[in-house]
Amino acid sequence: MRWLLLLLLLLLVTLQYQLWFRGGMNDVWELEKALEVQRAENDELRQRNDALAAEVDDLKSGQDAIEERARSELGMIKEGEKLIQVAEPKRAAAAAAAHAEEPRE
Repeated sequence: MRWLLLLLLLLLVTLQYQLWFRGGMNDVWELEKALEVQRAENDELRQRNDALAAEVDDLKSGQDAIEERARSELGMIKEGEKLIQVAEPKRAAAAAAAHAEEPRE
């Protein structure tokens, strides 16, 4: 009877060791952390997809979005419009200095 009790105790300790230290719960904790990271990434991608879907709907439904994109990305203007560029003082001074340093032929 004493040997059986000792054997069962040894078996219990071995199983607990494997559960807590050799996989088991460690694997569960690592997988839960990975799941949290994946959920956060999925949320970011879902927001990005929603924004892209809204942009596609805008481009399909009206001319305003198309005109805005043509202006901002391609620098296009409508007939009768005038293009006015406002240069920042620091950028204008840097551009002038760079132009002055260019060798002339």
